[in-house]
Amino acid sequence: MQLFLIRHPRPLVDAGFCYGQLDLAAEDPGPIADRLRPLISDATPVLASPLRRARQLAEALHRQPRFDARLMEMSFGDWEGQPWQAIDRALLDAWAADPLQFIPPGGESVAALQARVLACLASQHDPRLVIVAHAGVIRLILGHYLTLDFAEWSRLPIDFGSLSGLEIGDMDRPSGELLFLNR
Repeated sequence: MQLFLIRHPRPLVDAGFCYGQLDLAAEDPGPIADRLRPLISDATPVLASPLRRARQLAEALHRQPRFDARLMEMSFGDWEGQPWQAIDRALLDAWAADPLQFIPPGGESVAALQARVLACLASQHDPRLVIVAHAGVIRLILGHYLTLDFAEWSRLPIDFGSLSGLEIGDMDRPSGELLFLNR
């Protein structure tokens, strides 16, 4: 399977805020869609997070995109909408000590995010698929199929409006080849 992973446009939120699953408006998806459309076939299905910043880009790329809530960004629960500096330092330290399993108050762990995203991918049967989603979702897909450890995949640079390509041999096993990153 070939996956084309596209990050949504820049959300309209001040820098330094935790936004996770907040349904924020974003910059105009038109220029990004115009730039990326020639790189993907019109026949390639588009599957996207239903959050507005991803949904609007998916709709600009394809006449009939599909949406799946399992592709939403990680839920940061009570932290969402807060400046990172306002979040209890002890909680941030606990998250840093166990980044895969720590659950922000009212949110979900990175492990839970990974489980729902991989379940979403396992339910897809198209030989080529465009996914419009969030940096965390794209990083963990790349990390899983390229068999990177958390320290590597959590730091992958995924720019707003960027396209990354991945060839996956078997959806049930971590094995893949990076075709390109951040086009």
